[in-house]
Amino acid sequence: MATINPIQLQTFLKGASYPLGRDELIELAKSNDADDNALEALQAIPDRQYDGPNAVSHEIKESGQT
Repeated sequence: MATINPIQLQTFLKGASYPLGRDELIELAKSNDADDNALEALQAIPDRQYDGPNAVSHEIKESGQT
């Protein structure tokens, strides 16, 4: 399991207009040239709506990706 720095992850989510679901976050990260570690971390979080960057970072941490 790869890990990612939460600050680095947020750079890949630049321009996010929350709330967003997991799949929307993944697509946004791809459009911001996210690396495989970031995409893997996002794929590991639950499929639900996230109301902001803190919620995303919290789920990434909970999933053991940081």
